[in-house]
Amino acid sequence: MPYPPALVAPMRAEMTRMGARELTTSAEVDAAIGDQKGTTLVFVNSVCGCAAANARPGLAMALQHAARPQEVVTVFAGQDVEATARARQYFSDYQPSSPSMALFRDGEVVHFVHRHQIEGRSPQAVAAELTAAFDRYCGATV
Repeated sequence: MPYPPALVAPMRAEMTRMGARELTTSAEVDAAIGDQKGTTLVFVNSVCGCAAANARPGLAMALQHAARPQEVVTVFAGQDVEATARARQYFSDYQPSSPSMALFRDGEVVHFVHRHQIEGRSPQAVAAELTAAFDRYCGATV
């Protein structure tokens, strides 16, 4: 059963404030990820403490970097059940995890950050891993 909308509203708002576009249906996920050119970061959001303390703050820091994905999208595990399941099909080589982040370039996963790479790490360490991936796969944006 999905989490109550009021519970996840602040966590959703945190993502949209940093410029992420929410995907709440399978069709929205397919439009954002399927056969897209360029770079897209998919953030699987979560109510857990490591999402609040490490993942979202780390992503916010990383998005201040000169090189960053052309688009950032998010699904909410435990809330956007259909959208999350569909997004995970695009990175099915990786064990389902929330939070997690998948960086796509031209429709292919080029970097994945699993929950075990977030738990116990500082937001700065998460940001450093993301910015290294952004430098490698995204290039500078204008």
